[in-house]
Amino acid sequence: MHEQEGPPEPLRRLAEETGALAHPSDVGDPDAAVSLVDAALTSFGRLDGLVLNAGIGRGGTVGDLALEDWEDVMRTNVTGPLLLLHAALPHLLRSHGAVVAVASVSALRNGAGNAAYATSKAALLQLCRSLAVDYGRQGLRANIVCPSWVRSEMADRRMARFAAEAGLGDGGAEAAYDEATRPLPLGRPGEPHEVAAAIGWLLSPAASYVNGAVLTVDGGATALDPGTLAFDFRIEPRGTAER
Repeated sequence: MHEQEGPPEPLRRLAEETGALAHPSDVGDPDAAVSLVDAALTSFGRLDGLVLNAGIGRGGTVGDLALEDWEDVMRTNVTGPLLLLHAALPHLLRSHGAVVAVASVSALRNGAGNAAYATSKAALLQLCRSLAVDYGRQGLRANIVCPSWVRSEMADRRMARFAAEAGLGDGGAEAAYDEATRPLPLGRPGEPHEVAAAIGWLLSPAASYVNGAVLTVDGGATALDPGTLAFDFRIEPRGTAER
């Protein structure tokens, strides 16, 4: 996918609501990354913060994962951020700016059939920590947020598939969200504004001494010992497939 003539509808609507600049780009294209940074500089004169949020997922175990799916995930989730950083880094160093990478709890914990996505998010985490280590003395801060299930278009699609696979009936994606997040200490999915607030804080002067940190925004998912779930929930396999 190459740069488009105009913003797609969701970006156009967001730009109208917030006054943001909409500039769709292919994150895996080096020229598009440079064009995106140049567009921001042309519009705003400087670059103070960068959020690495583009990401895709492809299911599959190590043994059955298609090479094409692996390469698509790595290109979008790891190479794309690297290309954008190459283009943005000189300007962020000039402004003593900040970077926030949106990884996932999958960077810290894994699930079945999640090899490519989890590996890519762990790589993104360490890419951002490398920024913190290598450029901290030049005034750049770089941190990572690791969300769990958060309502989003990508999560909605996954929940719709889960609902169909699990036979959750008319409840659809909502029933799937409920079942997937019920064991979490907060017992619900996150909302986009809750992750956005964490990102905003990490970009702000309020987090001026926070560098290389991994902030879980996960409703307590990574604080929970899965070995204790059976005390509160009846855990049964959904099928007979071997894991």
